[in-house]
Amino acid sequence: MKIQNPFRIGLFGGLGVIVAMALGATVGSLATILTYVGAALFLALGLDPLVTWLEKHKFPRWLAILTVLVAVLGVFAGLIFAIIPVIVEQVQNAVDTVPDLIKGIQDGTVKENILNALPWLPIDDLLTQAENAFKDFDIATIGGGVLTVGIGIAAGITGAVVVLILTLYFVSSLSSIKRGLYQLVPASRRPQFIDIAEQIATAVGRYVIGQGSLALANGVLSFIVLTLVFPGIGSLVYPESGLPISYSALLAFIAFLGSLIPLVGTISGSVIITLLVLLFDGAPSVIWVGIYYLAYMQLEAYVLNPRIMSQAVKVPGAIVVIAALAGGTLLGILGALIAIPVAAAILLIVRQVVMPRQNEL
Repeated sequence: MKIQNPFRIGLFGGLGVIVAMALGATVGSLATILTYVGAALFLALGLDPLVTWLEKHKFPRWLAILTVLVAVLGVFAGLIFAIIPVIVEQVQNAVDTVPDLIKGIQDGTVKENILNALPWLPIDDLLTQAENAFKDFDIATIGGGVLTVGIGIAAGITGAVVVLILTLYFVSSLSSIKRGLYQLVPASRRPQFIDIAEQIATAVGRYVIGQGSLALANGVLSFIVLTLVFPGIGSLVYPESGLPISYSALLAFIAFLGSLIPLVGTISGSVIITLLVLLFDGAPSVIWVGIYYLAYMQLEAYVLNPRIMSQAVKVPGAIVVIAALAGGTLLGILGALIAIPVAAAILLIVRQVVMPRQNEL
């Protein structure tokens, strides 16, 4: 290639690099918004099969959409009403405990109780280290940390509300969005594009429903076992103390939310629930809860998951693990959620587009 004007080529090359860097910076600035939009669209594709199913059962589309949206809002409302009482009660318990704790520290009761329970513990050294640490604390730094945590919580709540609103919008207008997207494709390639896009949307919807079914099974079974089964066992095995399980509704919600995350969600939720039972109720409740979740994880891994997910997305097990790990590394929990349907979509495109073209060469 003969270069007629090296300066012009370098100028346009430099401008291209600047434009690329500006686009990259813009995408980085919009990363949070793009994440919200992607999560909402993912959830909308998952809820659309429910709307279609209701339409097949003689529901008008507006009523089917309204029914699905009311169900989604009901889940969020139930989660909020399950968490708020626990927070209020624990804050009140902490406030009630503070005066007694201060009094016990002043008269030495706390130190004496610790020495009686743990005589091997170097309590004097620990108290000295704690006192020195508190002397080094800066109130402004502590206040700034509390403010940062508060801002993070508020941002998380705001993000959840934004995703919920976008999901409601996408569910109600998904058909028109698809039609508008299909019009952007050249007419000669539009039929194939529509066919592949509909297959991808169906795979995503089935995956979301399958993962939601696993989560619902975990949540419902957890609520039944923690609320009904364990108290019955406790009245027989431990007639004096029983098997108290505090906040069973909240624990069931944690089990439900944990199982929404593929691969590691169920075990993470089970660990959190077991630790909470240990904190709230102690032994022997925590032993029974730990045994139950160990048994449930085997049931989900070898019975529920294969039966449900084999009907949703047909992706090899190795690709499932790699996709979930890569998605979680790139986008956190959202990446882990969407990684498997994205992998299914890529495999679908490879099978129906790439391979046929390779066979024609």
